[in-house]
Amino acid sequence: MLVPLALAQFICSFAGSNMNVMIDSIKTDLHTTIQGVQVCITLFLLVMAALMIPCGALTDRFGRKRCLTAGLSVYGAGAILSAAAPGLGVLILSNSILEGVGTALLIPPVYILTTMLFTGMKSRARAFGTISGMGGIGAATGPLIGGAITTAISWRVAFVFQALIIVIIIVLARRITDPRPAQPGHPIDMVGAILSAVGLVVLVGGIMAADKNLLLMAALIVAGAVILAGFFAWVHRRERAGKEALLSMALFRNRTSNLALVTQNVQWAMLMGISFVVSAYLQVIRHYSAIRTGVIFTSTTVGILLASLAAGRLAQRYQQRSLILAGFASAIVGIFVLILLVKGHPSAWYTVPGLFLIGAGVGVMLTPSVNVVQSAFPEDLQGEISGLSRSVSNLGSSFGTAIAGTILVAGFADARRAYVAAIVVMAFIGLIGLAAALALPRR
Repeated sequence: MLVPLALAQFICSFAGSNMNVMIDSIKTDLHTTIQGVQVCITLFLLVMAALMIPCGALTDRFGRKRCLTAGLSVYGAGAILSAAAPGLGVLILSNSILEGVGTALLIPPVYILTTMLFTGMKSRARAFGTISGMGGIGAATGPLIGGAITTAISWRVAFVFQALIIVIIIVLARRITDPRPAQPGHPIDMVGAILSAVGLVVLVGGIMAADKNLLLMAALIVAGAVILAGFFAWVHRRERAGKEALLSMALFRNRTSNLALVTQNVQWAMLMGISFVVSAYLQVIRHYSAIRTGVIFTSTTVGILLASLAAGRLAQRYQQRSLILAGFASAIVGIFVLILLVKGHPSAWYTVPGLFLIGAGVGVMLTPSVNVVQSAFPEDLQGEISGLSRSVSNLGSSFGTAIAGTILVAGFADARRAYVAAIVVMAFIGLIGLAAALALPRR
């Protein structure tokens, strides 16, 4: 039962990073710009983040397995349409919207079913370790597999590859049995769902507008913050009135969970932000092919894979807080190595040590962060916390891509300086995650 769930997380993470090595090919084929491709990638991640919480709430009403199957079907349709996209508009519709909606539908059931099907602490930790590891591997192998397919055939075939994996998952998922029946009469807080989704979209939209108009950026960020504040006020009001709310405010009263959510957000912001910046730099400035860029990112894949394979043994020997701290330390050191070596050497192959340290660091802390959050709440709140956890992680991915990509695109007149600036910002974001990890309780 774990295989289709882990594969589902793999393909969604793969989709979030494989387009990074297709930037130049898509730009040329669809007659668009680097910023156009960045918008497509960021919107995909943003749609996931914005809809993850509402879709997590749907699992109680329609059933976890049904939501999983529906999400896989929508995602598969988006992948096929992306492969045939004649222009950027259709690619945004198919990749950013359809695949984003499909991912938001299928990811919460993956984590809820894992929590329900694996009840023992050790078995659940191993299951989360497998799924989180596959997510990290998917994000890390996206550039390599996508680059190989793009160079050998076409970037369009990479979306066909995604559709084939989806078919395999649907077949394997037929064996999964939903542990709890659906509740057709379960109410859904539509106002809360709209407020949370719109607030996140406007907030990230403000970040992406930074290279165009600083006044517009500030206005959108403030508007997004106000809408999200309205969302929390609405939820609090619904709960006080005894009505069903999109999220329980109890999810935000657990200090340990809140800190672990911050670490989740930051680790994905670092991984996806650096992936976009380094990929764009190698292809546009260094004129590397998609496969050559993907091969360089193999170092990140190896780092995540080795750390994920050791996750079970590490969890038995060290506290989860210690693993998260070690992960951030490794990733931050990797970022500074990335800056120092690239600045002093002309060959882009000197990025490999830094990318490896970043991958190893993210791989070490993926499982502990998820396990701390999911295990902090009882079974009746697993649907809500799963949606919140995945939304926070994907929001981190969209933040990372939007922030780093905006800095890089805005400064292409001086590419090296823009590259270093974007990486330095990722290091600062990593320090925020490290501070959150230090604040976690020791036990």
